[in-house]
Amino acid sequence: MSIPDIRIETERLILRPPIQEDFNAYAANMADHEASHFIGGPQTRAVAWRGFLSLAGAWMIQGFSMFSVIEKASGRWIGRLGPWHPEGWPGTEVGWGLVREAWGKGYAYEGSVAAIDWAFEHLGWREVIHSINTDNYASQELAKRLGSQLRGPAQLPPPYENITVGIWAQTREQWMQRK
Repeated sequence: MSIPDIRIETERLILRPPIQEDFNAYAANMADHEASHFIGGPQTRAVAWRGFLSLAGAWMIQGFSMFSVIEKASGRWIGRLGPWHPEGWPGTEVGWGLVREAWGKGYAYEGSVAAIDWAFEHLGWREVIHSINTDNYASQELAKRLGSQLRGPAQLPPPYENITVGIWAQTREQWMQRK
């Protein structure tokens, strides 16, 4: 199986599977304490490489994973966002993690809308969740803006079992009603 040739364009973003040229920006984002705080914490370059390959590998094995987020105006990698469902995960997730310079511009919302549409249309998912750290108020607000509702607490699989998350969710039907 090869990585699908997928390119989703929104008004300001391009979503596509990760490529090797994205890694330096990915590693820098994962080394940034503030940017990586709620997505596993700061990582060395070697650990970030393994995480980056896990995103690319999920495309190969599952046929989906988080997209690289490219800002159209600059052409630069500004984050990862999209469908995610590793072994033991509490549901079919659309998640996000952007570089700090991209925060507050509506990019996470814009990209998440496109990714949720894609997950429901192309993956046939019946539900989308967002597993959000209970202290991550910005992501909780984004989940609300997307129309998800807090379902309750959940435990993530190792090595994240000690992180307290709330599961925000909505069904395909709820999503379609909003549109």
